[in-house]
Amino acid sequence: MVRDGAPDAADRAGAAPAGAAWAGAGPDRRRVLGLAAACLAAPRFTAGEAAAAEAYQAEAHPAEAYASEAAHPAGQGPVPDRPLDVAAENARPGDPGWRITRPGAVHAVEGFAGSAGVLPGEPIALYVSTTAGAYTVSAYRMGWYGGARAGLVWRSGPLPGVRQGGPRTDPATRMVHTDWKPSVHLDTTGWPEGCYLLRLDTADGSAQRYVPVTLRSRCTAGRLVVVNSVATWQAYNRWGGADLYKGTTGKKGSRSLVVSFDRPYAGGRGAGQFLVYEAPLLALAERTGLPLAYATGLDVARDPALLCGAAGVLSLGHDEYWSPEQRLHVTRARDSGTNLAVLGANCCYRRVRFEESDTGADRRVVCYKEDYADDPGFRAGLPPTNDYRRAPLPRPESELLGVIYDGYPVDAPYVVTEPGHWLLAGTGVRAGDAFPHLVGVEFDRVDTRYPTPRPIEVVARSPVVCKGRRSHADSAYLTLPSGAGVFATGTMRWVEALDATGPGGGANHGLDGRAGAFTRTVTENLLRAFARGPAGLARPATDNLPARPTAAAGTTPTPGV
Repeated sequence: MVRDGAPDAADRAGAAPAGAAWAGAGPDRRRVLGLAAACLAAPRFTAGEAAAAEAYQAEAHPAEAYASEAAHPAGQGPVPDRPLDVAAENARPGDPGWRITRPGAVHAVEGFAGSAGVLPGEPIALYVSTTAGAYTVSAYRMGWYGGARAGLVWRSGPLPGVRQGGPRTDPATRMVHTDWKPSVHLDTTGWPEGCYLLRLDTADGSAQRYVPVTLRSRCTAGRLVVVNSVATWQAYNRWGGADLYKGTTGKKGSRSLVVSFDRPYAGGRGAGQFLVYEAPLLALAERTGLPLAYATGLDVARDPALLCGAAGVLSLGHDEYWSPEQRLHVTRARDSGTNLAVLGANCCYRRVRFEESDTGADRRVVCYKEDYADDPGFRAGLPPTNDYRRAPLPRPESELLGVIYDGYPVDAPYVVTEPGHWLLAGTGVRAGDAFPHLVGVEFDRVDTRYPTPRPIEVVARSPVVCKGRRSHADSAYLTLPSGAGVFATGTMRWVEALDATGPGGGANHGLDGRAGAFTRTVTENLLRAFARGPAGLARPATDNLPARPTAAAGTTPTPGV
């Protein structure tokens, strides 16, 4: 992966054969290219128009709105490039040495990227603070790589270390940020698109930390899009003492109302939630060799055309915080035939707004929650930054996903109810088979008291008790008139379970090898079906739920949090 300390750029530039992703796909390929052409011919939405559409237009005619929305202004279309050959990339030598083994002291070395994602060839501004005199940067592309889970793409020589200032707090919003200066600009020429961990190592070997960054795809047509849920990572980032849940007092009243990307991640040794909720799925997807594309939720929100013609969108283990623009663009893609896989729970629950900082665009995540009326943006006419299902602009996430968040915390067995479903092919399960600990720690269910697309079929219904309240978690599959299929696991532990092996015990919440084999088989069935194009055309859902009257959004049961 690295030759004489330098990236093998020339070899990488020629690695993907032209047309590899959808060669021989026949009618599916023609459909995808037609969808992409229709998207790219449309005029661009402004951010304000997208927000207005989220509130009004998409509710009535999402498919028609998508066909007329924007992509790229004239003369500024996407630069043609060859799609990444995922199988060829993962045939390269892996490097199992990517893991951190010497974390060191808390602030011995840490950093953040000036952008959550860049295109290959664009520079990455890296902000680093360290107590060491020097450090190095190693760029690891995460994937399968023969089981190593990462490949080394580039490594720096020694760079001068500087201890930068501590956290700063905005008194009005309790937002924690830094005023660090850029330490180095990394040239990504020759780096393949994908999900990266930049590892910082002090020169004396005493400390290591990660910095996550995505090299996003220029085009997603015909590919499954892995979406890194960076807004949710940031919502739970307590670096500097505060996140969107609690602050310096340890109580809700001291929480931040805005969180900033201009700071390191405190969790995951700098990787945020990536290693637990996303890396296991990425490894499985890349092992299949299926055509993949890569983006962050910020990219999906920013570019109305990004998902044009995509085979599917993959929402990973914990994808809670979405802007109205992201939701609008995913809805329109779904209603034009793009499949949607929700491989977690609590997806698209909170409505947020992205704002700029001195570092650049979309560097702050605004979410006032129940205090939305105090948000200056809301007072200026922007959508409230509260839960999607709640007034004054109720749009329950079930409209998009079919399932709705129902509570926290739970730890329960996952119970199969439809063993003959195509998603469960090859698992050998029977009705009533249970997988201990697979439902948790948050869960979703189908609740037709909320707006729910039909037909929808529940594949697994798992009884739970959440804070003394009896309920159930659902894995559900639905299809739409566009041909798109939507699958939601109903549990936040699905991606984590992909790595489960052995008898269970303390690791992975007690998930055992049986749960691991089950989730891996179902997930591979899902990915292969969704990669072929609109799944509902070949595999329409068979509704297995009784019709129920829908209550007004915002008036139906409230989950545990």
